[in-house]
Amino acid sequence: MIENTPPDAPSVLEVQEVKRRSISGVLALISRTFIIQIISFVATLALTIFLDPNTYGIFYLVSSVVNFMAYFSDVGLAAALIQKKEAITKEDLSTTFTIQQILVLSLLTILFVLSPIIQTQYQIDQSGMYLLYAMGVSLFLSSLKTIPSIMLEREIKFNKLILPQVLETLAFNFVAVFFAWKGFGVTAFTFAVLARGVVGLIALYIVYPWKPIFGINRSSLSHLLKFGLPYQVNTFLAVLKDDGMTIILTRIIGTQGLGYIGWASRWAGLPLRIVMDNLTRVSFPTFARLQHDKERLAKAVEISLKYMCLLTFPILAGMGFLALPMTHLIPRYAKWLPAIIPLYLYLYNSAWASISTSLTNLLNATGHIKSTFKLMLMWTGLTWAIMPILSIKFGYMGVAFATGIIATSSIVTIIMAKQHVNFSMINIVRTPLLGLLPMIFWLYLSVGSIGSYTTLVGIIITSAIIYFGSIYILEGKLFFTDTLSYFKIKHV
Repeated sequence: MIENTPPDAPSVLEVQEVKRRSISGVLALISRTFIIQIISFVATLALTIFLDPNTYGIFYLVSSVVNFMAYFSDVGLAAALIQKKEAITKEDLSTTFTIQQILVLSLLTILFVLSPIIQTQYQIDQSGMYLLYAMGVSLFLSSLKTIPSIMLEREIKFNKLILPQVLETLAFNFVAVFFAWKGFGVTAFTFAVLARGVVGLIALYIVYPWKPIFGINRSSLSHLLKFGLPYQVNTFLAVLKDDGMTIILTRIIGTQGLGYIGWASRWAGLPLRIVMDNLTRVSFPTFARLQHDKERLAKAVEISLKYMCLLTFPILAGMGFLALPMTHLIPRYAKWLPAIIPLYLYLYNSAWASISTSLTNLLNATGHIKSTFKLMLMWTGLTWAIMPILSIKFGYMGVAFATGIIATSSIVTIIMAKQHVNFSMINIVRTPLLGLLPMIFWLYLSVGSIGSYTTLVGIIITSAIIYFGSIYILEGKLFFTDTLSYFKIKHV
């Protein structure tokens, strides 16, 4: 029987308990990631073999339209619940859920009313419109998962989120690949989006049963909006910068050009999905709980970012060297050759993003929303000032050039974050960068010999051995013991 108060209601967690759950959360998410990303990697490879750039571009466009509208489905209440220092009340949950449902249903009405205009402006055929409708339905299903997800994230119990996320990833990718293989084109994504929404919703409610409650409490709403609205303004700038710009760019470079950009962005973002999404998801509540202890917080930031760089940098570098030979090696993949240079630029962007996103996450978790707002304002301004001009002049290549230019501005994030937390950037990047040099030298010498999958696998394995061997030479066992000792639980 479900009680009125939320199950496992969060209490104020002790520092050692935060550490334990953070490590547990990271391990759970990493284990989930290996499963999900293997599925996603194989599915993306298959989809980009079966589908042409134009079809991929339509999916990218429709996703951006719905993502842009999805911003308005929340006013930052979800993030406010996670960040809230006090225990969550029944009024907090009912207020958040009710407000979100009102917003989502209003947005879906607007989406269906505007759909004829969207179809005309972007010359989307009927199959593309069905995809748009399916993503609208998926937005509603996703909104129903908000409260259970918040409760699990706030308690840093990410291990319970593994099953629903694996199942919805399986559902989406299996359905998408199957129908793409059968020649359904864009419709393959329509079926996949609906399958993901239904499976994910059912699975999450099995893991965390919660009976929806309605009602708006003014006091609770006012308290949550103090954090939620500034947070949501930052989110709006991010949505405007990314999905809003994608909608505009489609009018300039067309769906085929957008397909090339989507392909490059998808592959370059894969390392971030594997590593960054998991670490930042765990670090947000962790940083929030440690914000009262500046010394521990600084150490946690250094460890989090160091692991981020250690894991993402070699993957990004390896993808840069192996992309061209793999494009020639994989059957029916030569159609993506025009996207190779954009891929290089998006890999550069991902390297910066692995650091800047983590530090932005730090600023949000410690309540420095105004600093995040300034950063998002800067990136949004640069995106809207540079990207349209370069895309008009150079087409989809201009979009990639602009992405590389804008990525470099992330150095400002480091400067701003250090004003609030005294972490050492040298301690973060020294080992990852030095350990990367021998691997890069090996790849430079060996990629020209790739002529078969056996050679490719051999080069990848050797690169990994060289990289981790370099790390061991640089720091030895001290690196592992220092890290583990910080997170070690001290029993009374």
